[in-house]
Amino acid sequence: MNRSARRSFLKGLAATLALPAFPSLAAAAASRPLQPARPLRMAFIYAPNGVNLSRWLPTDGTHLSPTLEPLAPLKEHFSLLRHLNQDNAFANGDGPGDHARANATFLTGVQARKTKGSDLRIGLSIDQAAAAKIGHLTRLPSLELSTDPPRRSGGCDSGYSCAYQFNLSWRSESTPVPAERDPRLVFEKLFGGGNPEQDAQRLARRKSVLDFVSQDAKRMAARLDAHDRTKLDEYLTAVRDVETRIENAGKFRTIVPEELRPTGIPASYREHIRAMYDLLVLAFQTDSTRIGTFMLAHDGSNRTFHEIGVPDAHHQLSHHRKKPEALENIARIDHFYISELARFLTKMHETRGADGHSLLDDSMIVYGSGISDGDRHNHDDLPLLLAGHGGGTITQGRAITAPKDTPMCNLYLSMLDRIGAPAGRFGDSTGRLEIIA
Repeated sequence: MNRSARRSFLKGLAATLALPAFPSLAAAAASRPLQPARPLRMAFIYAPNGVNLSRWLPTDGTHLSPTLEPLAPLKEHFSLLRHLNQDNAFANGDGPGDHARANATFLTGVQARKTKGSDLRIGLSIDQAAAAKIGHLTRLPSLELSTDPPRRSGGCDSGYSCAYQFNLSWRSESTPVPAERDPRLVFEKLFGGGNPEQDAQRLARRKSVLDFVSQDAKRMAARLDAHDRTKLDEYLTAVRDVETRIENAGKFRTIVPEELRPTGIPASYREHIRAMYDLLVLAFQTDSTRIGTFMLAHDGSNRTFHEIGVPDAHHQLSHHRKKPEALENIARIDHFYISELARFLTKMHETRGADGHSLLDDSMIVYGSGISDGDRHNHDDLPLLLAGHGGGTITQGRAITAPKDTPMCNLYLSMLDRIGAPAGRFGDSTGRLEIIA
């Protein structure tokens, strides 16, 4: 490719990195949002079928409950959330279907249209609301993970489309963002397909685009007033940060031994969960994305847990009718999920980002279920945890007790503020949840 052709080629690619608008030039181009000095990460982790509440809730204000005991070493890094509801997961005149509604409403706060057809109607999910504002700052706008195969059609729970029950993330009221369940495919999405030559070419092309934009911007500086020069400096700082991330990603790719690359879906459910958690840590560590969702299993899942000595199906157990044996098995499943969460959060705490800070310090991690007690199918006072310090903006190590019947979307509004995607309203929100003491 000759020099002129290369310049034209780069100009075309650089269109996605347009410069901010400068009033002193009467520029018409739209401003590009700036990357925060310390990027925050945000993840939502979904556990199905509610919990054994007698083991989940603490008996006093000083000790962790039996279910949450694996999180004891991390008690200063998370808080129990109380009295948050998803009212639009209740029937509200639509009859049965609480499992589908629990999944559909968890990140949207919107009542799902009851249909098994293609006329889906739900709402934008919180992760995609954030991705629309800051997703352009990373290689992937967001990352969607699951241990279940994706489903976008067909009938599942009591007249609801499977799309509602198998997807947490929604790009629009009718468009789910399917999650990936194969760790190998997630790794390739994050770090390339394993062909070093092709991966190097892609990195070099991105670097050339950034060089081209930087050179043109610097030539423009002499024509700007003081205010716009400051704006340009901020923009170039953001571009340089992108360059650094590209270089770091390239270095990271060279140090991942072939034997550590996932080879497919593990036979063990525990190992499958761990593989997905580890990939989420890597995605945050390399700033490949700042937004993630992980559905451990869809609500209504009848998965068995032979690994922990529970051969009965989870959903069937959740209809416990207060039988002691069923409740004990539910508690063992809850403890299993929390143990794996503790492993993930520990890894986040021990891992440093490119800026040297702990990933957990600069993250907001919501864990919970869209059903509280599986036998009652209720969606109020949901079993929820919030981990991570949000870059120093969240006080942890306590119970964050909202007024009764507070919409869960009030929490989401507060998280959107911190991630750099503020909104006036989200879902059924009525205000912002105070998450700093």
